[in-house]
Amino acid sequence: MIDTFPIYQSFPRFLQEKFYQLNTMNETITPTASVSPNTSQRMPSQPQSSNGNSAVSQNVQAFHSVLRRMLAVDSKISDLIFSPGRPPQVELTGDLQGVQIQGLEKLTPPQIKAMADMMLIGNEQGLETLDKKGSADISYSVPGLCRFRVNIFRQRGTYAIVMRVIPTKPPDWKELNLPHAVMNAAELKNGLVLVTGPTGSGKSTTLAAIIDLINSTKKYHVVTIEDPIEFIHEHKLGTIHQRELHSDTPDFALALRAALRQAPKVILVGEMRDRETIEVAMEASETGHLVLSTLHTIDAAKTIDRIIGVFPKNEEAAIRTRLSQSFRRIISQRLLPKIGGGRIAAIEILVSNSRTREYIEKGEKEGRSITDAMNDGELEGMQTFDAVLEKFIREGLVKKETALAYASNANNLMLATSDL
Repeated sequence: MIDTFPIYQSFPRFLQEKFYQLNTMNETITPTASVSPNTSQRMPSQPQSSNGNSAVSQNVQAFHSVLRRMLAVDSKISDLIFSPGRPPQVELTGDLQGVQIQGLEKLTPPQIKAMADMMLIGNEQGLETLDKKGSADISYSVPGLCRFRVNIFRQRGTYAIVMRVIPTKPPDWKELNLPHAVMNAAELKNGLVLVTGPTGSGKSTTLAAIIDLINSTKKYHVVTIEDPIEFIHEHKLGTIHQRELHSDTPDFALALRAALRQAPKVILVGEMRDRETIEVAMEASETGHLVLSTLHTIDAAKTIDRIIGVFPKNEEAAIRTRLSQSFRRIISQRLLPKIGGGRIAAIEILVSNSRTREYIEKGEKEGRSITDAMNDGELEGMQTFDAVLEKFIREGLVKKETALAYASNANNLMLATSDL
């Protein structure tokens, strides 16, 4: 059955007439400039209509109805995608699937622009960022439904939107079936724990599970710095303060420095994006804090290279020493399709011990590689991607050709499974 949202058909006309934003000071609707995708100048505001409040409310409700219809496709949807010339799409276990909604068979640029404007109502920072940089990250919530991490961006002179679905409560680590070496990071007293992987590999979910475990079992003060806030953590045994970039703090590094004066035991940094943030994160981990963060790197070895690479060459020896002493875990993730549907996480784990610290400090060379250390460190909870993938193949969880496509060294994995 195809759903119909008649009010939504008026989006383009409504868009051309005027744009509104909530004025929280006087609780009225006031006109605002909108961002034109083809110019850095803002379009002039239009006079306010007497029924502006009603029009905004109706269109927001219609937009929420579209989101509900899309989420009703399946309980495991990870992303909603709005792209010109395509129907609304959902990402399900890694594949895109169109959702047929009458009147939205092919989304138009004005329709997508209207969606963006509604999500940016009252968000001047988001409007300015979109205007100047061509993309904006925001959080958006629908009462009674769920929250989203949203990226609005310009492409070919129009807008597109990707909305990552965020569950209403933090994940339970038991349900995620994470390795013990990942979850015992919650028992660490200090140091640096990094969760790495490409976009959509579950980094935020893993970190949220660790934070929730700490919150449930420790009487700790936890400070998170996120862009934007994803999972909402309620106070349990611990006390958690969550800060969002732009609304609570201008950047990661500044918030991280401030956190050092806020007496936390645990600090979560959404992403170590630049040299300053990496440096302050290491400083925090060296001064008795447990610091958790993410990087967009594909494995443990590349994570080490990435951190060292952001510093000048003349500082490499000092950074290697600091990193070798401060890191506790590097957890790298890849999500791959399972046999029978769904996805499964392959997780590589590097644990700090005398051997791995030495390899980081002195660098890898012939006969002294991080991969070798992980292969030999099974008793300490270490594992490599390829060893995990071989296990998945032998247990019938993933197809061999799928595992080979995700392997770090496909030739070695092929040899290891040549008996199958």
